[in-house]
Amino acid sequence: MNCNSSKTRLVKLISAAGIYGCFAVYLFVPHFKRFDTIQYLLPFSICLGCLGCYVLSRRWIGAFAGSFFAGAVYGFGPFALSLAKFHPTVSFLAAAIPWLFLPAAAMKRKLRWLSIPLSALPFLAIILFFQAAKQYRLFPIPTQLKLNSGNLSGLLAPLVMADRSIILVSFYHVPIAALVMGFTMLFKARRFGIIIIITAGTILALCNSILDVSPIIWLAVAVLCCSIITGAGTQGLALAGYNDRKWILAIIITMGTLAIVTLLFATKYFEAFAGLGKEAAKLFTESAKLYILGAIAAAIIFFMTRAKTRAAYLRWAVLCSAMAVDIFLSARFVIDRFF
Repeated sequence: MNCNSSKTRLVKLISAAGIYGCFAVYLFVPHFKRFDTIQYLLPFSICLGCLGCYVLSRRWIGAFAGSFFAGAVYGFGPFALSLAKFHPTVSFLAAAIPWLFLPAAAMKRKLRWLSIPLSALPFLAIILFFQAAKQYRLFPIPTQLKLNSGNLSGLLAPLVMADRSIILVSFYHVPIAALVMGFTMLFKARRFGIIIIITAGTILALCNSILDVSPIIWLAVAVLCCSIITGAGTQGLALAGYNDRKWILAIIITMGTLAIVTLLFATKYFEAFAGLGKEAAKLFTESAKLYILGAIAAAIIFFMTRAKTRAAYLRWAVLCSAMAVDIFLSARFVIDRFF
C-alpha cells in the first residue's frame, strides 16, 4: 500500500514537472534567439520555482490540482515573471526559496519547535546571495528597488502594469477568488505562523536596503505563502459545503466589484484625448473579462453548494479551467512585454 502510494506521488510529481517545463519553454521559446547563454537559466528557474512550491504545498494541500496551481501561481505569476527582466540569477534565487522552506515544513510534531529557526533559512540564503554577489562585483538587481505605491497600482490590473514594464507584485485575476477563500480558511484555522512570515516579507520589501539586499526580493517570501494559500483556497472551493456558501458569495461579490472597477478605468482611458489611452483601455477590458470569468466560476460553485450537490470532478473542472485560461493568457502577455 505504501509502495503504491509512493509511486502515485512520484507520478504526480513527474506530471507536474513535465507540465511546468513545457509551459516554461512555450513562454520563452519565441525569445530564445535573443538570449545570452546565461538567460537560458530563466525557464529552468521558473520551472524549479513552480516545482518547489508544489512540493512545499503538499504539506497542507491534499489534492493534486490544488498543489499544482499553487506552484503555477508562484512560478508563472506576475512577480516571478517580472524578475526575469533582471539578471537570471535573481530568478534562480526566487526559485530556491520554496525548497529552502522544506526543512521547516517537514518537521514532525515532536520537533515542531525546530521549524521556527529553520524558517529563517530562506532569509539567510537571500542575505548570503547578495553578499556573494557583492564580492564578485555582480549587481543582479538594483538595491534601491523596493515596494512602493507604483508597484501596488498593479494589484488591480497586472496586464496594464506589465505594459509599463515595472515590477509586478500582484496575482492574476481568477486566482484571486481562491486566494480570498484561502485567507478565510487561514484565519479560521488560526495559522498565525504563516501570517507572520507574510508580514515579515512584506515589511522588509517596504524598507530600505539592509546588508546590500534589494528590498523587493523579500516579497518573494510573501508571494510564495500567498501562492500556497491560493492552492489551499482552490481545494476549499472544490470541497465547499452548504454552510460555506456565504464565503463563496463574498468571493463572487469581490470578483464582480473588481470587474466593475476595471471596466470603469477602461471607460476613462477610452475617453482620453486623441485615443492616447486606447491600449490601456483594452488591457483594462481584458482584465475585467478575466475577473468576470472568476466570478462565473465561483457562481457555479455557489449554486452547486446551495443545491447541496457535491460533483467534485465538475467543481475541479470549472476551477481548473478558469485558472488555466487566466494563467495561460496572462503569462504569455507578461513575458512578451518584458522581452
